[in-house]
Amino acid sequence: MENLALIESFSEFKDDKLIDRVTLMAILEDVFRNALKKKYGSDDNFDIIINPDKGDLEIWRNRVVVADGEVEDPNEEISLTEARKIEDDFEVGEDVSEEVKLIDLGRRSILALRQNLISKIHEHDNTNIYKQFKELEGEIYTAEVHHIRHRAVILLDDDGNEIILPKDKQIPSDFFRKGDNVRGIIESVELKGNKPAIIMSRANPLFLEKLFEQEIPEVFDGLIQVKKVVRIPGEKAKVAVDSYDDRIDPVGACVGMKGSRIHGIVRELGNENIDVINYTNNLNLFITRALSPARVTSINIDEETKRAEVILKPEEVSKAIGRGGHNIRLAGQLTGYEIDVLREGAEEDVELTEFSDEIEEWIIEEFKKIGLDTAKSVLEKDIPFLLSSTDLEEETIQEVVNILKEEFEE
Repeated sequence: MENLALIESFSEFKDDKLIDRVTLMAILEDVFRNALKKKYGSDDNFDIIINPDKGDLEIWRNRVVVADGEVEDPNEEISLTEARKIEDDFEVGEDVSEEVKLIDLGRRSILALRQNLISKIHEHDNTNIYKQFKELEGEIYTAEVHHIRHRAVILLDDDGNEIILPKDKQIPSDFFRKGDNVRGIIESVELKGNKPAIIMSRANPLFLEKLFEQEIPEVFDGLIQVKKVVRIPGEKAKVAVDSYDDRIDPVGACVGMKGSRIHGIVRELGNENIDVINYTNNLNLFITRALSPARVTSINIDEETKRAEVILKPEEVSKAIGRGGHNIRLAGQLTGYEIDVLREGAEEDVELTEFSDEIEEWIIEEFKKIGLDTAKSVLEKDIPFLLSSTDLEEETIQEVVNILKEEFEE
C-alpha cells in the first residue's frame, strides 16, 4: 500500500512538468536504484517493476540460498533457515526472490527518495529548456515583462521560462511596463549550475537583420540577401542588401512605397534611423554608398592599410560625418575601411597630427573619431557640437581651438 501511495504522490510531477511516461519511469528507477545502493551496497541483484497505469511499483531482491552459517554477503546470499521462512521447500543453491517494501528502506530514505526525485526532474527540465533555447540562438523571440530591475528586465514566456534582457542589451529609448510584450533575439544560452541563463538582446545587429526577414517577404523568401548590418542602437543603422534577380530593386523592396515596409522596423527600434544601401563588390562605389547621404567627389583607397581617403565638397562634409560622427563611423564598420574625410580645396589646411607637440594624441584621436582630422575641420564646428560629439571637456576643446586658430592667424 505504501508503494502505491508514494507512486501516486510522484505522479504529480508528470502532470506539472509535462514529462513523458518513459522519461518519468527512467527517472523513478534511477532514484530507487540509488536508494538501494545506499541501503544494501549494490543494486545489481534487484528488479524494479513500475506499472504507470496502476501507479504501482514493486522491488524484488534476488538472493542465492546457502547453508546455515555460510552467508558471506547478506545482500546476495540467504541462509537455508531464512529462505524456508519465505517458502518451506527451498534447497541450497536455489534462487530466492523476496519483495522489498519501502518501509524496509526507512523513513529517512523515503524522504531522501522524494528530494532526489525532485532534483532529478528539475535537472531533466532544465536540460530540456537549455536544449530548446540553444536551438533558438540568433532567432527572434517574444516574451512578457514580469519584473523590472535596475540592470535588467526579467521576462517570462508562455511556458513560464525566465528570459533576461540586460540594460546594455536594450535600446536606450526602451521603456517597459509589467505585462508588455517584448521582442528581441535570443543572444546566448548558458548553463549556470543546473539552471539555464537565457539572454535576450534588442541592441544586437542580428535583431535588425531578423526583423528584415520577418517584415520583408523578399528577404524571407531569399530573393533579397542582407549582406551586413551595423548599428548604433536607437540612433542609426546601415543595412547593405543585394538581390540575385536583376529585376528586383533590393533597396526599394526593403523600404517600400513611402517607407511603408521599413516603418514598422523603425518603430520597433525606437525610431532608429535606418539607411538601406545596395551592396556591391566595387569597393569605391560601396564606400561612396555607405557615406550616403553625402555626395563623394573622389576616393583614394589603400587596401593594405584598409584606409580610404574620401574627398568631398565642404558643404557635404557634415553630411558624411553625421550627427555625433555616427554616419562616418557606421560607414567604416560596414565597409571594413577606416575613412578619412578631406575637403576639396583644403590644400592650406593642416593635419591635426601636425600639432602632436601641443595637443595630446588621445585628444586628436577623439576628434578623428568623428571625422575631424584637420585644423579647419575642427574650426568649422562650434563648441556645442564638439561637446556633444566627443567625450572631451569644454575647457579642453577651447584650448585646442585656440591652438588651431593661432596657426592660421600667423
